[in-house]
Amino acid sequence: DTNFVRREYCSMAIFTALAEPKRRAILDLLRDGERTAGDLVDAVGLAQPTVSQHLKVLREAGPVSVRADANRRLYRL
Repeated sequence: DTNFVRREYCSMAIFTALAEPKRRAILDLLRDGERTAGDLVDAVGLAQPTVSQHLKVLREAGPVSVRADANRRLYRL
């Protein structure tokens, strides 16, 4: 059943995403509200490309979404 396989993949993706401590730190920061990638870079002390990659993984796994606000992208749970 393809729906079962899809659900299993999504379940594994979220656990894989949450296994990384820095991603959990990003999620903790987003619990307080929307943040830009730059805010997250400053808060977690990683390089911008690294934070962007973590955000991509979190978006694809599901717990993080993004919205455009003028020329900024705001990330949120």
